[in-house]
Amino acid sequence: MSSALKTGALYLLLGEALLAVMGAVIKHLSDTLSTEQIVFVRNLTALLVLLPLLWRTGFHTLKTTCLHWHILRGLVGISAMYCYFWALGHLALTEAFLVKLTGPLFMPILAWWWLKEPMNPRCWLALIVGFMGVVLTLNPDTHNAMNQAAVIALAGAILAALAKVTIRRMSATENSQTIVFYFALIGTFITAPAALLNWQPIALDAWLWVLMLGVVATLGQLALTQAYRIAPTGKVGVYVYSAVIYGGLMGWLIWDEVPTVSTWAGGALIICAGLINLRGWKLLSWAKKYLRPGLLFPKN
Repeated sequence: MSSALKTGALYLLLGEALLAVMGAVIKHLSDTLSTEQIVFVRNLTALLVLLPLLWRTGFHTLKTTCLHWHILRGLVGISAMYCYFWALGHLALTEAFLVKLTGPLFMPILAWWWLKEPMNPRCWLALIVGFMGVVLTLNPDTHNAMNQAAVIALAGAILAALAKVTIRRMSATENSQTIVFYFALIGTFITAPAALLNWQPIALDAWLWVLMLGVVATLGQLALTQAYRIAPTGKVGVYVYSAVIYGGLMGWLIWDEVPTVSTWAGGALIICAGLINLRGWKLLSWAKKYLRPGLLFPKN
């Protein structure tokens, strides 16, 4: 593995770890704060964290020629955030993370519909396998109370995929710092009214968690952005699934959440779908090479 790939993988593992911590903090805060309030303070604290960075690099980097795309990305991204944050308060941490990981499966379809990017059969295969994984993970026959949370979490994943396609649409002219800043700025303004209408008193110790939320969310976003800047997505993208490990460990240690067999089986399908999406037919070539008759199971 080259130095760039190693560095990219480390940034991705760090970013996913930070965003996993963010998810745990949100789940903790959802017991005392409204979803609207959490979304608002997350964007506000992220904006405050970014300002010192911009002061050092210079505010000239915020010059943009596509403010309308930033606004669209902000509206879609905030809608996804509402869905995801609400789901975190109503699903086990591992299950919420797994459903969120289906987002990249929808990106090729959205890019085909909007950006006219070519769509190939492996994308459809990945989407079908991913859906099977979601159904198995959430096991609606035995967890009827989770149906609403599952649907909202899945809607959040689709909206997050649309937000990322919007980022791709403007990536030719906008740098990562500009994109992250405008998202935090727009998100703060459009979430303020709903937060004020649903405002609940925040205890002093809760403010420490709120600050932590903004810090880890912003640093996580920056780490992921840096990872994809220095290494190809197809080479390091597989490391996004480390979030499942982080979520499983934190859910078990903090909330005594023990994933069921169906959760792990569904997670395996979702990860498999992601690998199909990332690696394409290379996985099929590998399977033909190593799983051909007589290799693993020699004939008598």
